[in-house]
Amino acid sequence: MSKVWFVTGSSRGFGRRYVEAALGRGDRVVATARDEKSLADLAARHGDAVLPLRLDVTDRAAARAAVERAHRHFGRIDVVVNNAGHGLFGAVEELAEQALRDQLETNLFGALWVTQAALPYLREQGSGHIVQISSTGGVAAWPLVGGYHASKWALEGLSESLAQEVAGLGVKVTIVEPGAYATDWGGSSAVQSEPIAAYDEVRGALGAFMATLDFGDPAAAGRALLEVVDSDDPPLRVFFGTQGNEMLPAVYAERLEVWAKWQELAVRAQG
Repeated sequence: MSKVWFVTGSSRGFGRRYVEAALGRGDRVVATARDEKSLADLAARHGDAVLPLRLDVTDRAAARAAVERAHRHFGRIDVVVNNAGHGLFGAVEELAEQALRDQLETNLFGALWVTQAALPYLREQGSGHIVQISSTGGVAAWPLVGGYHASKWALEGLSESLAQEVAGLGVKVTIVEPGAYATDWGGSSAVQSEPIAAYDEVRGALGAFMATLDFGDPAAAGRALLEVVDSDDPPLRVFFGTQGNEMLPAVYAERLEVWAKWQELAVRAQG
């Protein structure tokens, strides 16, 4: 049976690829973006299979209205993809308050508002799949993107709790953790903090590291997401791209080693 999708941030990048993958196999999609005109080509190509909607996910009332309209239009919602987001670049000392608040409003609260709006419909159906687009930066951190990490680590914790809360209601939750992809995440959609010269060396090292990465194809990520939502036993967390399995096992091994090294102190701290 074909699925009905609700996808945020559908104008470009991952969101557009998720929408195209779903439509390409005959599913129906509610595609949302802050600028509805950016979705006009989808409607022209796919007709009634797609419902384009304007949505700024930071507006809680608008998120609720968009989900309600989507359900009224198609009669159900099977897959919710919280994809809308942007990057924030800067050392922790460089972060402007409003830039960090905007980052959290979009990457964390935007996903929360859409999730809360969709859950009553999914609970009533007794089925559904919520997909949270996080990042490898949701389980490990690198310099100069602390604000972005804060938003994704928060999303991961929220979503892990959610998965346990809705497991008995027929609703599934998956956190997708992409590595480096050829999207606009670090381009025009990103926010750059005012640099402080003391961090120039760190900036140079991070730039050199980024230059070594093999950037993935977003279209391949779109096809991969179809397999996730079609699975009878989808993962709570899944990497997209090669970097996750290449780099993050070492991060977890180091954490376990340090916890073991300080275990005696941990026991003393129990009192």
